[in-house]
Amino acid sequence: MKNILVITTGGTIAMKYDPVKDAFVPAKSGKELLNSVPGINMFAQLKLVEFSNIDSSEMTPEMMFRLTQTINQHLVRDEVDGIIVTHGTDTLEETAYIIDLLVDSEKPIVLTAAMRGFDELGTDVPTNLLAAVKAASSDSCRNLGTLVVKNDEIHAAREVIKTYTSNVATLESPGYGPLGIIDPDHVIIFRKSIIRETIVAKRIEPNVALYKMSAGNDGSSIDYGLKNNIKGFVIEGLGRGNLPTKAAEKVLRAINLGLPVVLTSRCFKGRVLGLYGGTGGGKKLHDAGIIYGGDLSGPKARIKLMCALGKTSDMLEIKKMFEGGMYG
Repeated sequence: MKNILVITTGGTIAMKYDPVKDAFVPAKSGKELLNSVPGINMFAQLKLVEFSNIDSSEMTPEMMFRLTQTINQHLVRDEVDGIIVTHGTDTLEETAYIIDLLVDSEKPIVLTAAMRGFDELGTDVPTNLLAAVKAASSDSCRNLGTLVVKNDEIHAAREVIKTYTSNVATLESPGYGPLGIIDPDHVIIFRKSIIRETIVAKRIEPNVALYKMSAGNDGSSIDYGLKNNIKGFVIEGLGRGNLPTKAAEKVLRAINLGLPVVLTSRCFKGRVLGLYGGTGGGKKLHDAGIIYGGDLSGPKARIKLMCALGKTSDMLEIKKMFEGGMYG
């Protein structure tokens, strides 16, 4: 039987309804969480580390980085065969991705969550926890990078996003689909994500801003960032990676000041590419020094830039981290 470490961070999966506040609040300890799933110990020997108990909207990049350190400390132990992290869905995709970037291990690392609290009708807490234990205990899930398991599906950390505010099937991988599924008798892997990378960084740079473009955007938010010691920018551009002219002018100013600016798309499928040569066109921006973010979402590109800046300030090296292999 495998030895699996469960690290709890909070989220709906550890919440109950408080009638006084008329809202869901953190209420369950890690031990209570595991005890809520009948028969869970039939699949693995479980040990517990209680990292935090917060709504995931309160999760910060600094906390995410400390979580990666905790995971690394435990994964080097021979008696740990895999790790599960329980987390809220709101920022799970960012936490999963920073773990994927900063933790290099063959052992399964699985994040799971819930959309319905313990005492809600149709709660998905027990089924998701059990599925996560099955995945973390399976040799099929080794060497796949950090995984997200929910609703009996297995997703790659790089690809998964929250797609729905309330549906239990909120975690999906648009344009990719799941890596596999959890069946009652077996963990089935359909494919492996071929885009995998590790960044060796002893720190992160949390002071990275993410701005989303819209029609007529004048880039004033970029000016604000420049005045407030922002160390790098991620811009969610329009379509293939285009910006309104005034916003593009502010981006060029940031580039000329030597700051890394990563361009992604506000579309949730497809990569950015310089096909348009107007003032705010992706081609002109790239020629001026903007870094293509590939098909990463804005939040994940921000996480990656934080990690990249934690390793180096060399612009060419940062550019290679984002564009190597996808623009080559």
